[in-house]
Amino acid sequence: MFGNYIRIAWRNLIRNKMYASITIGGITIGLAAFWLIALYVADEFSYDRFHKNADRIYRVAQHTRWEGGNISQASTSAPFAGALKKEYAEIEEATRILVEGDGIISFNEKALQVGDIIFADSNFFRVFSHPFLYGDPETALMAPQTIVLTESLAKKIFGNAGEALNKTIHFENNYPNLVTGVIKDVPENTHLRFSALRSMPGFTGGWQNFNVFTYLLLKEGTDHKKLEKKLPQFAAKTIMAIMRVNEYRMELQPLTSIHLNSGLQVEVGANSSKGRVYIFIAIAALVLIIAMINYMNLATARASVRIREVGVRKVIGSGRCHLIAMFITEALVMTFLAAFAAFFIVTILLPFFNTLSGKNLSVWRFGTWNTLLALAAFMMLTGIISGSYPAFFLSRFKTIPALKGQLGNLATSILFRKSLVVFQFVVTVVMIAGSFIIYRQLQYTRQKDLGFHKDQVLTFHIHDRQVRSQVAAIKTQLLQSPLIQGAAVAGNPIGNNNLGSHGFRFEKNDCSISTSSKLSQELVVDADYIPTMGLKLAAGRNFSTAGQADKYTAAIVNETLVKELGWKEAIGKRLQFRYGQDEIGERTIIGVVKDFHTYSLQHKVDPMVLMMPPVASMEDNLYVKINTAKTPEALAFIEKVYKQFDRSNPVEFHFLDKNFARQYEAESKQEKLSLAFTVLAIFIACLGLFGLAAFTAQQRVKEIGIRKVLGATVSSIAIMLSRDFVKLVLIAICIATPIAWYAMNRWLEGFAYRVNVEAWVLALAAVAAMGIAIITVSIQAIRAGMANPVKSLKTE
Repeated sequence: MFGNYIRIAWRNLIRNKMYASITIGGITIGLAAFWLIALYVADEFSYDRFHKNADRIYRVAQHTRWEGGNISQASTSAPFAGALKKEYAEIEEATRILVEGDGIISFNEKALQVGDIIFADSNFFRVFSHPFLYGDPETALMAPQTIVLTESLAKKIFGNAGEALNKTIHFENNYPNLVTGVIKDVPENTHLRFSALRSMPGFTGGWQNFNVFTYLLLKEGTDHKKLEKKLPQFAAKTIMAIMRVNEYRMELQPLTSIHLNSGLQVEVGANSSKGRVYIFIAIAALVLIIAMINYMNLATARASVRIREVGVRKVIGSGRCHLIAMFITEALVMTFLAAFAAFFIVTILLPFFNTLSGKNLSVWRFGTWNTLLALAAFMMLTGIISGSYPAFFLSRFKTIPALKGQLGNLATSILFRKSLVVFQFVVTVVMIAGSFIIYRQLQYTRQKDLGFHKDQVLTFHIHDRQVRSQVAAIKTQLLQSPLIQGAAVAGNPIGNNNLGSHGFRFEKNDCSISTSSKLSQELVVDADYIPTMGLKLAAGRNFSTAGQADKYTAAIVNETLVKELGWKEAIGKRLQFRYGQDEIGERTIIGVVKDFHTYSLQHKVDPMVLMMPPVASMEDNLYVKINTAKTPEALAFIEKVYKQFDRSNPVEFHFLDKNFARQYEAESKQEKLSLAFTVLAIFIACLGLFGLAAFTAQQRVKEIGIRKVLGATVSSIAIMLSRDFVKLVLIAICIATPIAWYAMNRWLEGFAYRVNVEAWVLALAAVAAMGIAIITVSIQAIRAGMANPVKSLKTE
């Protein structure tokens, strides 16, 4: 019986080639799009799950609030780990990482710049699972100045990873590190990527220096929420007592949720967001639903063609269940053919999709058998859902009226079919509007004035500590060329979302120093930084190069800090901070700089303190403002000058505009993917609309012939056939517009600085959808209007 149904389905497909092409084509595209997004979503949800104890690992984050401002950050200070482990028996291990271990590695005559090396505690491998190829994970980072390499880095340095163990490599200034282990390369689906791990330095700062990331491995059976409820007591007698703040909260972030749920400041790297993933899930589902709607619409619209077939089958004994099975089998055959075609499309498009998404996915991401079983199950589900309504609709006709070709009252069916068309175009309008708004927001982020000359300034790291003491001479030589318009140094490059913060105590309006600390960004800069960056002073003066006083006594703050502290006059106010073990430093504010962005526009401008580097070793990032009309010549000149001072270390340029652009990579990928799948949704919707228009014209062929004989023009016939579809699209636009407005406003909430969802953008999306629909229907309507009326009137 089932074999007979398959033969019937195949014959119907061969006999109705246009119908088969439209339905199979739509489902093919829908399945391919769904498959691609399923691979993407599965990868996003797989982050950090490869660790053996992933469900017991948590990262400590902190949230501080004060009058006028707040800071939420993923970094903590160095003492947190040991103090937490000592305080709570539920914690099995507490380990820290410091993401400042990169540099130039040299071995024999080979030198290699590596930018993703981190410092880690000796118990790192008790918390995280990284298989060792060589060495002992228990002792690998136990001794000072030891390093564990990944397999790929070991091969780059030594040629063979097996030869790396117990070799000594050197960082800049001939600083030796003994290779004590080689691990497999870190998987891509982790928030914590690195090429090597170095043993943690002896001192990494006090309680108010928030520069490390703390991870906890909880004991089996521990409820992290219950432990989190105990943390206020810990905070009250440690960090809150030291900083003397009243509103402070510690959070335990599950390791597996960091990639999608953590958008804090000072992250290890750029994360994604669960909202973005849900958007892609919705897009995948909607594209596939649009394809299934096409099948339902066309199958039910063809009722008049197949009604006599239903009547004959009922006469010869077919029951309703048999007819339903036959029609669902037909849908399954189409879905099988579509799935087969989708496999080849996915295989062909996957490299392009990987480029768009920044992933490295494969068709067999879930394993061969898992993929085949999932595909078979999904194909069955899609086929049954697609074919169920047409099957129940076509099988309900009574025998005698069906033999006479009488369809009966189809008002309900027609209403349902129109509703499906409306739904298709609601989705289409929302996706078009969404693509427009994502594009506008990204354009806004690229064009917004960040408060400095981001397009002209580049940075590079000064690796050699001896060279840092010669910065003045380097700047003098650089400024001799008209290619260079400014040069300065700072402790960090901006635009990477990793500046870090420090606790400061500020003088109040009554001239007393506050007893509580306020977290603020800290940036070490020289006197040339403000003019080189094109920053503007709102009050006071810049640092002075005359004498050494400003190095040890002066500070500049930004406008946000002044506003949050409620200062009437900032100049002359004092600030205090801790450094070293217990030393307290004090500075007097000599200037207020206008706000400028150091992080991406997802984050608001935070309070900031700028101070001069008291020692040359802190002058490790050179900022150079160049003539952008001659960028290649300027880069060559900078490299030539720098090589006179440092012949052994390469120069690696980082343009500030690209630093900031990297922070929007996830949104940029979302824009490209959304646009691609919007085009697919539009194409599938139009494919269905084209099929419906063609079938409508075929049903009204005699009416069209009579109208032409009576003098109707092609345009009037085209308008007659298009009118009903245009009404449906107008209804879809009315429904879609508020949905698009709400959805995109929610998406824009992820940006502290954003565009508005303006009416003209929604109107443009509506006009685009209407234009696409009219063109699609008009093509078929014009063809019907141009047909020879004599042939149509002769034909039964």
